[in-house]
Amino acid sequence: MEGASLYMTIEEMRELLTKDEKITVEYKACQNGIHDDVYETVCSFSNRYGGDIIMGVEDGGKPIGINKKLIKDMKKNFVNQLNNPDKMSPTLYLSIEEIEYEGMTLLWVFVPPTSTVEKCANRIYDRNEDGDMDITDLPIQLQNLYNRKSNTCAERKNISLCYNSRFKIGFARKGKKSGKE
Repeated sequence: MEGASLYMTIEEMRELLTKDEKITVEYKACQNGIHDDVYETVCSFSNRYGGDIIMGVEDGGKPIGINKKLIKDMKKNFVNQLNNPDKMSPTLYLSIEEIEYEGMTLLWVFVPPTSTVEKCANRIYDRNEDGDMDITDLPIQLQNLYNRKSNTCAERKNISLCYNSRFKIGFARKGKKSGKE
């Protein structure tokens, strides 16, 4: 059934797919498996503003779908890799969700920004426009990343649930009210 998603509606997916990739949106083909560059994007999104990764979609936003026979293993592998400290450090807890869209199955992950610097295979990635940049050996970019994380950490802890516009305002108000007490 189209639209049967806990966090992403078909309308929201359609809107994401009508736009180009950007600092908070990344498309990955991944028809027959999750490639290493997906984890680099998870890392860069974690280190910047967060964002949506949509698998089963070509660059430009054209849906091509995921091989349905592989979805269960792809989801399991994704979660295992996020919890493997040799792949992601610190390890992450993210959900990968199936979305039925125009007769195809897509996989969607929302990656929130983190308060710590995330590494992928012991490399540090940051998001720049629509690309994941390896900044491990770039001291100025690394310093900027650490400064950005330390300056925003306190605010993000208080309003992190408000970041994603898919959350209801009432829930955000409750979080804000709790923060004042």
